[in-house]
Amino acid sequence: MKWSVFIVQVILTNLALTSVVFAQDNHSNQKNTFIQKTSKIPSLNEIEHPHTSAELLTQTLTVPSKKPQTTDSPSPNSPTDESEPTVQDDEIIIDVTGKQDELPQSTPTYVIEKEEIQKQGATSVSDVLKKLPGFAINDSGHGADIHTGTYYRGASTNQSVFLINGRPINTNINTYHGSTDLNSIPVEAIERIELYSGAASTLYGSSAFGGVVNIITKEGSNVPRFNATAEFGSLNFNNQQLSYAGATGSLRYNLSFERYFIDNRYRVPVGAANRDPQGYLFNADTATSTYFGSFAFDVDSRNTLSLDVTKLSSRRGLIYFGFPLQRDRLDRDGLNIGFSWKTRLGNGNSSVLTTTLGYNQEYFNTYGPSNQFYRTGTLDTQLYTARVDHTWQITPNNKLRWGLDLQNTDLNGDAFSTVPNRINLNENESQSLLNTALFAVNTWNISDNFQVDLGLRQSFDSKFGNYLNPSVGFKYDIVPALAIRGSWAGGQRNPGLDQLYVYDTVHGWLPNPDLEPETGSSWTAGVDVKFSENLTGQFTYFGSSLDNRLGVVQGRWANIGLVDTNGLEAALRWKIAAGWSTFVNYTYTDAKIKTGPEEGLQLGLIPYSVASAGIGYESGGWQANLYATYYSGARRALYTRAGETTTEFSPSFFNLDFSARVPVTRNLGLTVYLENLLDEQYERVNRIYSPGFTFRLGLTANI
Repeated sequence: MKWSVFIVQVILTNLALTSVVFAQDNHSNQKNTFIQKTSKIPSLNEIEHPHTSAELLTQTLTVPSKKPQTTDSPSPNSPTDESEPTVQDDEIIIDVTGKQDELPQSTPTYVIEKEEIQKQGATSVSDVLKKLPGFAINDSGHGADIHTGTYYRGASTNQSVFLINGRPINTNINTYHGSTDLNSIPVEAIERIELYSGAASTLYGSSAFGGVVNIITKEGSNVPRFNATAEFGSLNFNNQQLSYAGATGSLRYNLSFERYFIDNRYRVPVGAANRDPQGYLFNADTATSTYFGSFAFDVDSRNTLSLDVTKLSSRRGLIYFGFPLQRDRLDRDGLNIGFSWKTRLGNGNSSVLTTTLGYNQEYFNTYGPSNQFYRTGTLDTQLYTARVDHTWQITPNNKLRWGLDLQNTDLNGDAFSTVPNRINLNENESQSLLNTALFAVNTWNISDNFQVDLGLRQSFDSKFGNYLNPSVGFKYDIVPALAIRGSWAGGQRNPGLDQLYVYDTVHGWLPNPDLEPETGSSWTAGVDVKFSENLTGQFTYFGSSLDNRLGVVQGRWANIGLVDTNGLEAALRWKIAAGWSTFVNYTYTDAKIKTGPEEGLQLGLIPYSVASAGIGYESGGWQANLYATYYSGARRALYTRAGETTTEFSPSFFNLDFSARVPVTRNLGLTVYLENLLDEQYERVNRIYSPGFTFRLGLTANI
């Protein structure tokens, strides 16, 4: 609590100062852009690390120019700001107007751009994330079982925060496959994906024990752009993508469409999940259609209105490692709408206020036979959000970001079964939950090479009351090529409304209205190293302690006790020569159960080690990339078969993938993706098997 009191005093003091500073900003004749002096040798803060900005494998390592380019597209009718001071060689401008999030630097921030997403041949957000440090993803790829999860630093999907343009997309739904299904999020509309943790997580939610994943979508363009892709391949795979970006006066827009289908019917070994009598994987087909649109209107040089809409329709069969032959289907429909108003207060660029309204509907319907009987489960969730977010550069060395979050969740759940011993549990349940939070993160540059972050998030929940979650972090540049950093953040994740109130008729899990929130903290410590001009590295120790973790005990949701997690992330990026580059990521995760009947065991489905590496070449429009993946295997934990125990691990595996682009004309290219070059049918997790070697061929047009 001493930390909490100290941080409260600091932030309240800064809030008291802001009114004075704002008045000075409005009435003073001083320059409105803050200028910060730097030494002749750039500090590590000024160096754009490619391992924390995971762009093209072939990206050249360069020190950015003294005046960074903003990513906002200026209005064609906006007047030139003649009050901008001339930038001298020894000065940089602190820019707060760009679209990229203003984040603390006390924990690593990984950014992967659309170019790298295209090179990987990613067909979902899961495909993108699994090549970033910290992630162990079991529910991505051919024939994936969506039950087996995405884990970041040992935390499940609902123990991290997933955003689209800064708005929540996970609704804390856990049953009927209702947690955030990253296989269904389109990639055509993605500009980049940002990953961060520590003090930065204070900005977006107390449940970010793992971290925050922010999916930034594409904007319009003053220069019209048309992109089209058509791909076909193994397992009846076909994927079509179209997008058009343009502008009319002060209005910029981007429109996208994506259609995806794969039947996932391939031979699997005896003992595999959902193996039919002919020896093929059964009921694993997937079809999705996604529509996306974004619009940005520059009201004037200081005010911008934005609207983005995503509509998803997904139809798929389900496989489940707990049943020999699962026949259930899953229909998922989603609608996400966001409206924001960004304004620059005062006369300068030191104060930026963003107001956002959001609506997110998720409809999950699972249905199918259970022997000779029928069962269905439906979860219809509507999430209404409102957010006021203010970034304030109070002084050249002191930045405050603070605001207000409102989230209202409405859940309607239906459970119906004709199984005789479940008929009495058939029900319709309607529940609502309101959560309000005040947040603030204060970043001090105590000196040119020492930065401290202090954060608070005060939540008011209609069911779980009031709770305070502080955070703290620091970064110290010892020398220009070496920096150390650390962070600590408290958190609380409340049970989902479905876990509290809705019977899961598919799995037979009973709700529990007496569930307690998961509480605890997470921390990091690490170093950033520039070994040479072309070789950079980032090494992070991470940990968390999470009490009252939620799980299923004897067919009923329950708090299962304490889990302590410790691990290591390593990220290396090496620019070998002109046109050549490589990266290596490694994550070790020890997620130990500390209480209960499984005390001392690793959490199920979380591997100890995951590694990925890539080497790429690019020249004159030609591209070639080779990716390697290692997975140490995970504890089976659930639904063991005869002769197996809950302490057994699935076998480890090593995989190679290849991608290439061959230019046909200036605007047309042939793409090739070869997956599992070694043609080994490895077990990904809990008797879910890969198909061996597969391929995809496509044409891309950019006009």
